[in-house]
Amino acid sequence: MQAIVNRRQFLTTAGLSALVLATRTDLLADAAKKSGLKIGYSGITWGGKDEQAIKDLSSLGYKGIQLRANTFAPYKTKPSELKALLDQHQLKLAMFSSGNVEVDPAKFDSTVDLHVAHASFVKALGGSAFQMTNSLRKSGQAPTTEELKKLAKVMNEIGKQTADMGVQATYHNHMKQWGETPEEVDILVQEMNPKYVKLLLDIAHYKQGGGDPAKAVVQYKDVLHTLHLKDTKSPVPEKPDDPKAYKFVELGQGNVDVPAVFAALEKIKFKGWGVVELDGVPDPNKTPLQCAQINKDYITKTLNFPL
Repeated sequence: MQAIVNRRQFLTTAGLSALVLATRTDLLADAAKKSGLKIGYSGITWGGKDEQAIKDLSSLGYKGIQLRANTFAPYKTKPSELKALLDQHQLKLAMFSSGNVEVDPAKFDSTVDLHVAHASFVKALGGSAFQMTNSLRKSGQAPTTEELKKLAKVMNEIGKQTADMGVQATYHNHMKQWGETPEEVDILVQEMNPKYVKLLLDIAHYKQGGGDPAKAVVQYKDVLHTLHLKDTKSPVPEKPDDPKAYKFVELGQGNVDVPAVFAALEKIKFKGWGVVELDGVPDPNKTPLQCAQINKDYITKTLNFPL
């Protein structure tokens, strides 16, 4: 008798869970019809083979791409060639990875000049925004509030100069950097001048850092410019006893509640790019193109959200 009751409870619970998921998906589908969210994809998975990334992503129907600073050197004197390639494959430059921001006063001018040069490159490619990160977290040492304020001050100056060019500077939260935890991100956001620097919220890094990305979407709605739509798995099979070990995986394969993020974006009526990002191929038997297809299927079939 107890087994029958437990089975009934299981079936009831399973049925309710399926109903909730179906209802949630239907709501997302309705939201997609009127959403301002645009889906792009980062070329980082191709490991520097950006021309191939452009061709692959176009073939899958993505409308935007994020390129990295590695494209600057080969194309800085001929950005029109890269723009022509993007135009040929009907891809917009959704975001540009501009790289590191230093706080050392001796590196202030060179840091600002680097990002301003990248912003000029972005404009030539038909883009309108770039992201800044930092590599200032040493040996796991958390930054002080004053250190975070110094970082925000430099980013504000960069953003002030690029704003004059019509190019938006954004800050990208990141594990193993200043801005790893929600508390650090909040200090940075409070210190960023919203006229000059907006937030690029990476939902996987934010989750891994201990935060709730769906709540962050609502919390930072006034400064939210772009998202990295990304998933992370932790713990990982190869290190089951290490709670800090993680790996980035395709959407729906990890710990991030991606549907909740999409629901939060609809709640705030977000209009901007959500860039799918996968730092590397999680399974060596897959290709970047196959991973991009898996991510597309999750967005378009599981979430019923069109590209």
